[in-house]
Amino acid sequence: MTKQPPKIALVLTGGGARAAYQVGVLKAVRELLPEPRRNPFQILCGTSAGAINAAVMATWAENFGAGVDHLCRVWERFHAHQVYRTDVLGVASSGVRWLAALMFGWATHQAPRSLLDNSPLRQLLTYSLDLNRIEQAIESQALHSVSITCSGYSSGQSVTFFQGRPDLEPWQRSQRVGAHVKLDLDHLMASSAIPFVFPAVKVNREWFGDGSMRQTAPISSAIHLGADKVLVIGSGRLNEEHARSRTATYPSLAQIAGHVLSSIFLDSLSVDIERLVRINHTISLIPEAIRHQQGTMLRPIEVLVISPSERLDHIAVRHAGALPWPVRILLRGIGAMNRNGGALVSYLLFERAYTSALIDLGYRDTLLQQEKIINFLANDGGQETGEALKKK
Repeated sequence: MTKQPPKIALVLTGGGARAAYQVGVLKAVRELLPEPRRNPFQILCGTSAGAINAAVMATWAENFGAGVDHLCRVWERFHAHQVYRTDVLGVASSGVRWLAALMFGWATHQAPRSLLDNSPLRQLLTYSLDLNRIEQAIESQALHSVSITCSGYSSGQSVTFFQGRPDLEPWQRSQRVGAHVKLDLDHLMASSAIPFVFPAVKVNREWFGDGSMRQTAPISSAIHLGADKVLVIGSGRLNEEHARSRTATYPSLAQIAGHVLSSIFLDSLSVDIERLVRINHTISLIPEAIRHQQGTMLRPIEVLVISPSERLDHIAVRHAGALPWPVRILLRGIGAMNRNGGALVSYLLFERAYTSALIDLGYRDTLLQQEKIINFLANDGGQETGEALKKK
């Protein structure tokens, strides 16, 4: 009986403008492939801005290299006005609504929906993304499945909407479920709706926000969809420790918001990776014959993580001046335009000076792990795939 090659999943995490780092990683991966057209990732899983990158790669699954080129063209030329309104009227309207809500909300019973209006993002995706190509890629077997994770504000559940082969089954675990659907723009807009910053989106009967919220197991959707190997691209430095220093200055609103967002986007991934490593170790102690005899569904999952080697908030501070002046004024008012507010800016800085810097960083970080990636992408079905990758 011929052994089936392993299914390799790509997990793209959240992080707003930080998702540009993922593009640099994919750019390097494409250069390491012997056949850049062939999609090495049969399963694509995205959350928040990573959901949009995953959806783009799913629509280009029949030509992986062209899909990476498309992502590079978009992210290297990005401007904030393509994602949210940066004009004076748009920014001022948001500011006035928040001020009015604080002063007169008790009388009007109307709360502002978000700090920024991201309707330009929907227009950009409508124009540039043909989600009907996902089904075509699945039928041609260039793609096994793609998933988009959102967070339900009413249920509190982390819901993974996935599109894939007909035999894929939905799942339900504590506070997280998987639903087999035909993906559309609402799923992408909901998954990338950073709390407070962008408005929630109604999908079917519930309002959803950024998929990184309450996502306690970011890698689980890839495993449910049948992955044997998982490449995770993070949006921040994992397990980074900072020395506590004495300060008399009260933290700004931007500093607090950045801290909250970093907790949402980074902490759960670190915990999930540690959990997977422990489970793999436990499985390795149980002989395979016994696992089969007992009918256990546990199986080892090979995981490789690529995350930034530099702090992205520090890079954001260097490029914060590239933001349109109405946005700078709005962010300066909450303390986001200084070093302590860099974390918040790093999620909103959709400007090419910053996104290009992140693409370059992702590209360099990936090539530093060239041997690991070559071995990871090598097909278990034979040594020739790994040899071809090494000759590149």
